[in-house]
Amino acid sequence: MRYEGDIYRPPSEAYSYILQATIGCAHNKCTFCTSFKAKKFRIRPLAEVFEDLEMARRYYRHIEKIFIADGDALVCKNDYLMAILDKIKELFPECQRVSIYGRAKDILRKTEEELIALRDNGLGIIYMGVESGNPVILERIKKGETREEMIEAVRKAEGLGIPTSLTFLSGIGGRAMWRENAIDTGTIISEMEPTYASFLTVMVVPGTPLHDEMMRGEFELLRPDEVLKEAQLLLENINVKKTCIFRSNHASNYVSLKGDLPQDREAMIERLKVAQNNSSMWKDERFRML
Repeated sequence: MRYEGDIYRPPSEAYSYILQATIGCAHNKCTFCTSFKAKKFRIRPLAEVFEDLEMARRYYRHIEKIFIADGDALVCKNDYLMAILDKIKELFPECQRVSIYGRAKDILRKTEEELIALRDNGLGIIYMGVESGNPVILERIKKGETREEMIEAVRKAEGLGIPTSLTFLSGIGGRAMWRENAIDTGTIISEMEPTYASFLTVMVVPGTPLHDEMMRGEFELLRPDEVLKEAQLLLENINVKKTCIFRSNHASNYVSLKGDLPQDREAMIERLKVAQNNSSMWKDERFRML
């Protein structure tokens, strides 16, 4: 298969066929991220994308899931995305789900009719990095989207029957704003009511603006016990009315959590309370990774 640069995809798409419709990320300014810094954003010609799909059909007998990359492929115009979905249906009738990375502004830019068309043509889930529910933190990390925009976008997609899978970052507010990060992230999840919510733990990567801030003493990472305390406060502030599948079992996390909200909230909080005073439950730093 043809891929340009490093490939990034959600953990749940580990066994999916990765199709690059875009190269890089249209925003590419987040202070903590290096994923697409080496790539200049562009949308690939449709003919190239079709060639990749045809090549994949020759190589693979059975493909159940396809992930449309790179960073925010949902930024593409609907005609372009619909053509890709049509080609997938033609070549891979066995495909059960097509997924994509998107930003809140991508969702808000599209009309309800456009989103419904994508849904009806096979788009099964939108992955979105929210990172934090706190407005100050969002501005500091140069997310380029507001709390209000992200709430509106998720509610719009979910309301039209398109599931969303959101990622949030423990520790992204540093020691100075861990409490604000926890509370405001809990409340934004409550207001959004996504289908999936994942809580990862920030790992500062050399070469990022966030690393520069840390070296200057402007940003301080949380200790493992503080990360767990933050996660506890987050869960205490999530009040959803419909089921939200919650995961905090990424390679970056110190303690693995998974459950459905609201029904498993108390059990997960209890696990975090126990782990805060029991370092034997913490993942060794040598095994944490992005």
